[in-house]
Amino acid sequence: MNIPARYCTGYLGDIGVPPEDLPMDFSAWFEAYLGGRWYTFDARHNTPRIGRILIAHGRDATDVAIVTSFGPHTLVDFNVVTDEVMPEEAVHYPAAGRIASNGGADPSKT
Repeated sequence: MNIPARYCTGYLGDIGVPPEDLPMDFSAWFEAYLGGRWYTFDARHNTPRIGRILIAHGRDATDVAIVTSFGPHTLVDFNVVTDEVMPEEAVHYPAAGRIASNGGADPSKT
């Protein structure tokens, strides 16, 4: 179909949905370039979500591995905390790019 697409990895918290009692983890989704902008699609959740934190994007999961290691490793501690920011509290950082209305970073504005 010749639609540009990319694999995305990042964090997706429980903002705007009922919280689950399961530990949260990194998430994956894909973006497709349609009509001059990137749109986010998420087959795992299959419902619109907000609060995505994009860590990296590439051709596939190999391009954007969170960790690539060889040999034994011990993770001592790891915490990710997200909080919803109300629009009147939002701080905008133009150098970091804007957040598109679909919840994904808009790379054309960085």
